[in-house]
Amino acid sequence: MTGTHQEGGDGARRPRVDVSALVRARTHHPEAIAEAAARRARRPLLRENGRLMIVAADHPARGALGVGDRGLAMANRADLLERLCLALSRPGVDGVLATADILDDLLLLGVLDHKVVLGSMNRGGLQGASFELDDRFTGHRPEDIQRLGFDAGKLLLRVDYDDPGSLTTLESAARAIDGMAARRLPVFVEPFISRRGPDGRLRNDLSAEAVTRSIAIASGLGGTSAYTWLKVPVTENPDDMAWVMETSTLPAVLLGGDIGDSPEDQDAAYEKWRGALQLPTVRGLVVGRSLLYPADGDVAAAVDTATGLL
Repeated sequence: MTGTHQEGGDGARRPRVDVSALVRARTHHPEAIAEAAARRARRPLLRENGRLMIVAADHPARGALGVGDRGLAMANRADLLERLCLALSRPGVDGVLATADILDDLLLLGVLDHKVVLGSMNRGGLQGASFELDDRFTGHRPEDIQRLGFDAGKLLLRVDYDDPGSLTTLESAARAIDGMAARRLPVFVEPFISRRGPDGRLRNDLSAEAVTRSIAIASGLGGTSAYTWLKVPVTENPDDMAWVMETSTLPAVLLGGDIGDSPEDQDAAYEKWRGALQLPTVRGLVVGRSLLYPADGDVAAAVDTATGLL
């Protein structure tokens, strides 16, 4: 279902995705997805170096299609899949985080062997919706992740002290953590303290105090934290990360987020990640848009630079 095209900076070529072949498989043989999952060659969550480099692509299911000032950058599915296939082929990339539709495509494309696969669990808090903080679990359930032989799950936990929807999300997140722990499956919890501005738009507070508080809240969810990981942002002042990460003993990865459209923004993000990756609880990176849609268009180079930080 793939060929190759578009050369990157080091000669890496982006695979061409045959959308017609994917549609034929989905139309005539939908069981092919479960069959591909059953025969997928698996690997441990962590290799010998104890580090993780995960490429994230679960944004579209929340209606978050923008990258920088490109409002629909992630809307072309074939283009997104090609970028993902190239990223997954780069040395040092351990796996992918995505929703069912994207992971199903990647299974059909045969690119998930020996990769860590994280299923995205709650995507109900649609970007810009009045109910954005009532972030219900509309994606993978713990039983789906177990059935498909995936390696972990991820959930988003945004808490606004002024929005009652946050309580629903807190409770459902705790039950999802319980469900994953009962199956001995890791779950990556991405916590934020969030607030609506005067324009009604939801913004995540990246101050040291807010990130500290969000880590404390997330660490205590569920009946056990044995299988819980944290997925945390770098604080506004990267120098604060050393004491912020003292809030919990849970293993953590850094998230990327939308870092902007300029090469300068990208370089600044790399420097923030570089420092935080030296902290004892930080085990790796989970980065999406900034690597899949870099300002200069060179996916391979962006991914290689990020993996080099590890």
